[in-house]
Amino acid sequence: MISVIIADGQAEQRQLAAMRERAAAKNADIELAVRAVMENVRAEGYAAVARYSREFDHREPYEISRDALDEAYRVCAPELIAALEHAARNIRDYNEKLLAKTVEWISPDGGRVGRVVRGLTRVGIYVPGGTAAYPSSVLMNAVPAKVAGVEEVVMVTPPTENLSAPVLAAARIAGVDRVIAVGGAQAVAALTYGAGFIPRVDKLVGPGNAFVAAAKRLAYGALDIDMVAGPSEVLVVADSTADPKFVAADLLSQAEHDKLACAVLLTDSLELARAVDGEIVRQTGYLSRSEIMEASLRDFGCAIVCGSLDRCLELANEIAPEHLELVTEHPRDLLPKVKNAGAVFLGSWTPEPLGDYLAGPDHVLPTSGTARFFSPLSVDSFIKTMSVLEFDRAALEPLAPEIVTLAETEKLTAHANSIRVRFE
Repeated sequence: MISVIIADGQAEQRQLAAMRERAAAKNADIELAVRAVMENVRAEGYAAVARYSREFDHREPYEISRDALDEAYRVCAPELIAALEHAARNIRDYNEKLLAKTVEWISPDGGRVGRVVRGLTRVGIYVPGGTAAYPSSVLMNAVPAKVAGVEEVVMVTPPTENLSAPVLAAARIAGVDRVIAVGGAQAVAALTYGAGFIPRVDKLVGPGNAFVAAAKRLAYGALDIDMVAGPSEVLVVADSTADPKFVAADLLSQAEHDKLACAVLLTDSLELARAVDGEIVRQTGYLSRSEIMEASLRDFGCAIVCGSLDRCLELANEIAPEHLELVTEHPRDLLPKVKNAGAVFLGSWTPEPLGDYLAGPDHVLPTSGTARFFSPLSVDSFIKTMSVLEFDRAALEPLAPEIVTLAETEKLTAHANSIRVRFE
């Protein structure tokens, strides 16, 4: 089911190149079409949004009432509501502990300086419809925003014939302020520029199809975005002590997302690699999305056998995976060597789906190697900071000559004058 590659400096690099290329492929036609949608909505406002919504979703946008959210909450199975509420509590607790605070102090020069932390005013959350309706993503996007103090969270989701009750229930649990049935690039454009009853937002987060991803790329700059996520991926670093049954199950849990998903094992044990391959064949036989998993693992899955765990970690840092599992005898000992990963899962009893659903840290993570410079979504994603300065005459006066010197060096005489006039 997966190829076993013996690392020799070249074979593994060819595999890594294939992984990068899968995420780098862009559809020029999609971007061209989306650019037209964005420009038309900016020019025409709600009329263009409604026209595109009728064309693509066969109905105009509308706002979903609070009563509809309450009803969705009531019709969901009690065990689902309990799980969603448990997840929301953990996400809230995790982000409350991360929340940055306003801080001020007296500088060495005697003035008061600091940083004020504010939540964004309005945030949009895109939630896919149809088969890709994931209530867990609603919680992962909305709860950190509310913890950050965002004044208004606006969720958009395509106006499908039967809206997902679990998604609407999750919106209620997370404290989403408004839910609007509008989808696709037109939804992104509406939130970017404002259109009728659909408000302009400061930031847009959440997953979507290729059209939504392209629209988010084009919207960036007019608003902030979380990231343009690529296909899902998991990288497992394991030694001979790992249970091949567990490792195979975790690789499959990502391979089932879609045919471009990537699941890779890095190990110093050829025996483990072969055993994991056998387990993948066995487990795929009884799982429902076997066709997707088989395609994903055939094209982008593999086991790379390295000469040492240190070499496994070097490759892991080069890949910079979305999810990194360390399934070794002493996984925490390896953590200091991890430089690039969206989320790190330590040990056999910390599988990736734990992070997807219930542990508390966000499952919105950088993909396609962008963990080299991007961070997971969190409360930090929904705040902005402002610098604060407060000096009196006694604190400013001894600094004046140096400020004037610097200003005049840069030929900014009005800057220098702003200081001089205070001490004439």
